[in-house]
Amino acid sequence: MLAQGNSSVGSWELNVAKSKFSADPAPKSVSLKIEVAGMAATTTVDAVAADGATQHWTYTAAYDGVDVPVTGNNQYGDMASRKRISGTTTETTFKKAGKTTFVNTVVVSADSKMLTVTSKGADAEGAAAGSVMVYDRQ
Repeated sequence: MLAQGNSSVGSWELNVAKSKFSADPAPKSVSLKIEVAGMAATTTVDAVAADGATQHWTYTAAYDGVDVPVTGNNQYGDMASRKRISGTTTETTFKKAGKTTFVNTVVVSADSKMLTVTSKGADAEGAAAGSVMVYDRQ
């Protein structure tokens, strides 16, 4: 499916009050930008963790399940792949050293004003971790 038909394309800001985090403390902020890149989409994340540490990472992936490199300081891993589940839902799988670390299910609301990322995986010690991050369209 073409990225142009992707309802998640745009700029998004984390709504911390509406989000839930199982292990780590909530970040101070997260900005998410998804842009059309031909048959793929480029995702760029800028975050400020609870302790003030910053993260910036990006990847460009088609909706074909093929692993692509993640550049920057992504806590989820060094590779990502994306696939389309439905018109409003995509799934992104992150890997580190070839092993799946997190799977994010991304759902855009019917009015396209909210994006919800449900993340499931394991932390660096192997303990189950996850979150439900709610973003508002900017």
